[in-house]
Amino acid sequence: MPELSLLLIFIPTWFLVSLSPGLCMSLAMTLGMTVGYKKTLWMMLGELLGVALVGILSVIGVAKFILEYPDIFFYAKIIGGLYIVYVGICTMKTPVQLAEYDLKHIKTITPLSLLNNGFMTAILNPKSWAFMVSLLPPLFDPKASLASQLSVFITIILISEFICMSLYAYGGKGLRHWLNKNDKAHYINWVGGLLLIMVGIWLALS
Repeated sequence: MPELSLLLIFIPTWFLVSLSPGLCMSLAMTLGMTVGYKKTLWMMLGELLGVALVGILSVIGVAKFILEYPDIFFYAKIIGGLYIVYVGICTMKTPVQLAEYDLKHIKTITPLSLLNNGFMTAILNPKSWAFMVSLLPPLFDPKASLASQLSVFITIILISEFICMSLYAYGGKGLRHWLNKNDKAHYINWVGGLLLIMVGIWLALS
């Protein structure tokens, strides 16, 4: 079980990462406006499965390397922390406009096709891999149970993703207009980037 202090940092950080506009959130918003929230839940289920897979593979792949080379963990944690700081700075500097998702990619609006689109969007999203690989592994304690820590972090991630996708699916046009007006999407990225910088510094120094 991760420490409470670590969770208090991770939860708001990941929530803002999830909330920032991207492929999955744009897809949730577009489907929410076109097919309704209930049908969009199938896409969300696929996206959550994809995100969980990305998170598990990211952690297990790096954790296996750390177990084989335990002396490298200290340096990997410092490098990982510095990289998270770099990602946070880039996130703060990057202006964001909410993307339009082309519904032509969805040939038939069936539950299976929606689930598949959500799953493929999640696992092919470079943003998901970048954040998972850089943020998750350094948070794990190699002396504690990997399974218990992974289950907690993945649960937090999935809850955050579901809440944010629901906000986008319900919000529709109004949410897009609000985010794009006066670059409010950039404000979300700025706060999220600042939290990433704080987490990165904490990891590098811990």
